[in-house]
Amino acid sequence: MPDTHETTGAGPRPMTFEAETFTALGTPRSAVPLPGELFDGTINLPVMHQAVKAFRANQRQGNAATKIRKFVTGGNQKPWKQKGTGRARQGSTRAPHWVGGGTVFGPTPRSYAQYVPRQVRALARKSALNARAREGAVKVIDAFHFDAPHTRRIVELLAALGVSDRKVLILTDGAQPNVYLSGRNLPLVQVLPYSDVSTYHVLWSDVVLIEASAIGHALEPVAETGRAVPARKARAVTHGEPRAGGAKAAGGAKAAKKAATKSATKSATKAKPAVKAQQTKSAGKSASAPAAKKRPAAKKAAPKKKRS
Repeated sequence: MPDTHETTGAGPRPMTFEAETFTALGTPRSAVPLPGELFDGTINLPVMHQAVKAFRANQRQGNAATKIRKFVTGGNQKPWKQKGTGRARQGSTRAPHWVGGGTVFGPTPRSYAQYVPRQVRALARKSALNARAREGAVKVIDAFHFDAPHTRRIVELLAALGVSDRKVLILTDGAQPNVYLSGRNLPLVQVLPYSDVSTYHVLWSDVVLIEASAIGHALEPVAETGRAVPARKARAVTHGEPRAGGAKAAGGAKAAKKAATKSATKSATKAKPAVKAQQTKSAGKSASAPAAKKRPAAKKAAPKKKRS
């Protein structure tokens, strides 16, 4: 919070600011003073307006274009003769008052760039940071140590600070790709190096989080009370055996049982055609055995008696 001082005969003394300090997991630390050469309470509204207007103008591509009369295809000859038709004289069908004709005073590609002197930009940036410091919206983070991008760590930090629903500008000490990638998916978070921040970005935000080393503070690490982000667990495969512990073990046992049942069913299915073939073979032999036996010879008919 700002600490105001009374004015003296030599003129008003500059304001001094202290910022709340936190770890990267949101653990509170003792407040640190903000550098007096930058955070001295100076706010210049006209300069900030000029810097923001120039920043937004420089974002314009300026590629809007229309065709004037000489660039429209066709209309090289006079549509009808000058006299004798009863109609008004016309020289081309591509005149602006014709349908399909050229555009009068239409936009053409141009540059919207505005130049702001370096000292004016520095004053505007200083004024924007002082405006946020007066509101108590500048907070210091001791260090961002991200070995890999973790969006959850940024979300947990904002939740611990109570600014999850506000626009947050994170300023790091130099370029830190992992921190940038961690906050890129969050619509209310902007991550920039401290040296590259502009007046527009500071005024866009509601809360500014600055890394301590970016403003000249070297803070010793403290014991964390927040919940650290767990590392991603690799799936352990132990030759089809389930892992012990909790619901995952139960799921593994169920999967192993299912696999064993499936393999037993498959082996039984493979054995079934062999058994069936054997049964068919034996049945064929038993069926063909009676047929192979010789039928008993028929009794000889008795000789017929001769008639006398």
